[in-house]
Amino acid sequence: MGFLYFKTLGMNDFLGISLTEWIGYLASFFVAISFFMKNIIKLRIVNSLGCILFVIYGILISSWPVSITNGIIVAVNFYYLFINKKQHRVKADEVQP
Repeated sequence: MGFLYFKTLGMNDFLGISLTEWIGYLASFFVAISFFMKNIIKLRIVNSLGCILFVIYGILISSWPVSITNGIIVAVNFYYLFINKKQHRVKADEVQP
């Protein structure tokens, strides 16, 4: 239904790819790029952006598993970014056995 919804609105394809598919590709790009981040904060922000796009994509293609899973990931990222902020983080090489 989601794909047909955009078609009935008169949304044109760009390079032969629908707007819905572009959202899916963009979501995949941001999630993939997030795994190359060394800074955990940047990783969570970029990953959240990708997951939010996947939630939108899941809604557009009427796939609840895609939307729910990525919504949960956004909530976990939000929790660690804003609620569970640690004042002092110990680096791996500073840990005493």
